[in-house]
Amino acid sequence: MDAAQTIRDCIADVTALRLHRTGDPALGAAVGSVKSLQARRFRGTYADLMDSPAFGPAARFFLEELYSDTDYTDRDQQFGRIAGTLQTMFPQPVVNAAVALAVLHAQTEELDQDMGRAWLVQGADAANNAARYTAAWRTVGQRHARQQQLQRVLAMGNDLARLTRTPGLRMMLRMMRGPANAAGMGALQKFLEAGFDTFGQLARQRGGVEQFLATIEQRERALMDLLFDADPVTCGTQLNHTLGQAR
Repeated sequence: MDAAQTIRDCIADVTALRLHRTGDPALGAAVGSVKSLQARRFRGTYADLMDSPAFGPAARFFLEELYSDTDYTDRDQQFGRIAGTLQTMFPQPVVNAAVALAVLHAQTEELDQDMGRAWLVQGADAANNAARYTAAWRTVGQRHARQQQLQRVLAMGNDLARLTRTPGLRMMLRMMRGPANAAGMGALQKFLEAGFDTFGQLARQRGGVEQFLATIEQRERALMDLLFDADPVTCGTQLNHTLGQAR
C-alpha cells in the first residue's frame, strides 16, 4: 500500500470514530475526559522536562502534537485531502514521517475510544478520576497495542531527528510555506516545521535526542507497568500524585 492510501485509510478510520462519538454524546464526553486526563498526566510526568531549557521545547512538542486533548480535525482533513500531493511536494523522508504520524494518530484514537467506553462503564462509582482511569485501562487491556503505540511515538522522535540531518531540508520547508498553505497543507507544514526546529535544536546538544527519548521510554514503560500490574490503590495514589504535578 502506498503512502497516500495509508494516510487516507488512517484518516478515514479516525473520522469514523469521531462520527460515532457525534452520535453518542455520552461517549464523546467520556473520550474527552480521558484525553484531558492523559494530557494532564503527561504534564505531570514530565514537569521537570517542561521546565528544562534543553528539553522543554521537545516535551511541549510531544504534548501538543502527540499527547494533547487538542481537536486535530483540521489537520486530519488536510491530510486526507492532500495525501496524494504529499508524494510530489515533499521528499521521501518527510512523506515517511507523515505516514507514521497518521498511523500513530489512528491507533491513539482507537485506544482512546475504547478507554471512553470503559470510562462510562465505571461510572460515578469510582472513588476518583485516577481510580476510574486505572479501572478503564485494565478493562481495555491491549498491552501489546500500548507497547506498539509507545514504539511509534519514539520512532516519530527519531524520524524527526533524522530529518534535521537532511541537507537543505530546513530551507526547503521554509520555501514551501507559502505553496503549502495555498494548497491547503498549512497544518502539516506547521507540524513539520515545529518538529524540525524542535528536534534540530535538541540534536545540537550531544546526546540530547537520545537522552530525551530514553526518558520518554523509561517513564512511559513504568507507567504502563503501574497501570497494568500494580495494586489498584497504589496505582491510583501514584496517578493522583502525577496529576497533581501538572501545570
